[in-house]
Amino acid sequence: MAAPDLDALLADIRACRVCADAMPHAPRPVIQAHPDARILLVGQAPGTRVHASGMPFTDPSGDRLREWLQMDEADFYDPTRLAIVPMGFCFPGLDARGGDLPPRRECAPLWQAKVRESLPNIGLTLLVGQYAQRFWLGSQAHKALTETVRDAARYAPDFLPLPHPSWRNSAWLRKNPWFGEIILPMLRCRIKELLP
Repeated sequence: MAAPDLDALLADIRACRVCADAMPHAPRPVIQAHPDARILLVGQAPGTRVHASGMPFTDPSGDRLREWLQMDEADFYDPTRLAIVPMGFCFPGLDARGGDLPPRRECAPLWQAKVRESLPNIGLTLLVGQYAQRFWLGSQAHKALTETVRDAARYAPDFLPLPHPSWRNSAWLRKNPWFGEIILPMLRCRIKELLP
């Protein structure tokens, strides 16, 4: 069976207005994908800066994520190498404390499987944050993100769960030094295998 036409699918995604009435602003779906991509990064949802730029991870979280991946911006934003498909394509707005709201619930069931089917060359899916982990790992994900990330080898070679690279997780990174000692080398090794 042939993979779905990605260009048509991306046009449909960029025109999507399913949750427009529930959004605090006009929808602006953000996605990066190409049929040749070898790595799929499934994130949470765009934040305010990404909503403004229209490009994924154009914020401090993106700087940290590129550091984890040991990728420069040219490779990171090359859709033939890395597809970036958030659980929610649009910025969902802010909560009362100024943090990003969770991804809209309508988005992932509508689009995730279709996008994945249209990416036939993916060798690794990076699951960034609990929303992506729960969606893609289902009952195999632990209740706590920390345990899911710690158990990363269990999901290899197809999936690798990661915490969100947000500055809000700096304390988590300090409390869990094993992430930098064990998980990041595993991540970088897999990337080198797929993107020589």
